Amino acid sequence: MRGLRNKVVIVTGGGGGIGGATCRRFAEEGARVAVLDINAAAAERTVASIAGAGGTARAFACDITDHAAVRRTVAAVEEALGPVDVLVNNAGWDVFRLFKDSMPEEWQKLIAINLVGALNLTHAVLPGMVARRAGRIVNIASDAARVGSSGEAVYAACKAGLVGFSKTLAREHARDGITVNVVCPGATNTALFAEYKKGAGNPEKLQEAFRRAVPMGRIGEPEDLPGAILFFASDDAAFVTGQVLSVSGGLTMVG
Repeated sequence: MRGLRNKVVIVTGGGGGIGGATCRRFAEEGARVAVLDINAAAAERTVASIAGAGGTARAFACDITDHAAVRRTVAAVEEALGPVDVLVNNAGWDVFRLFKDSMPEEWQKLIAINLVGALNLTHAVLPGMVARRAGRIVNIASDAARVGSSGEAVYAACKAGLVGFSKTLAREHARDGITVNVVCPGATNTALFAEYKKGAGNPEKLQEAFRRAVPMGRIGEPEDLPGAILFFASDDAAFVTGQVLSVSGGLTMVG
């Protein structure tokens, strides 16, 4: 895609399934990738796979729920790779539990990772983008934000909040040359989805229910997501902002 070569890109949750696939795809396009993950070893594995393919990437261990730690990490990224051109807020966490059975401690963890983490990263990179009058922010939400999902009430609320946050930022910073868009995965075959299924009484039945609900007849794979993410980050989407795109095999079809 146009305009990604030599761009500095931060991807949170870069050691995971969707995050790792996204990091590798950015590197294939010639970007310099900062792989952020709370799991340092996972981030290093993504970097090793990129380096093995001839790309440029650095691993940064970061707890995205800690505002001060995020600011330090962004400063380290910019010292190592240069000013941040693209931010992909991808890191997330979920658990399958009916809201009536959930507890406040669980809500706080869900909110901290799925919503506050994106606020922290955006707060750290946005001033530089405004100063340079250029930037791309791509937030990874969920189809649960668009249509709801039983057993994911707080997660869905966080992701819906991320959609509203993105649309507001898109309005606030359109004239600064900054675009903000959202990609909503459906059920995707990642470690996060595997952990989510453990909360169900019958994980295999839950997976089959998801599969049957998808018109294309399968659960998504991590490699299904980077194309949409990179489109929003590229020059091909220079006149696109405040938009939400589902990548879910047709699970949701929102007009």
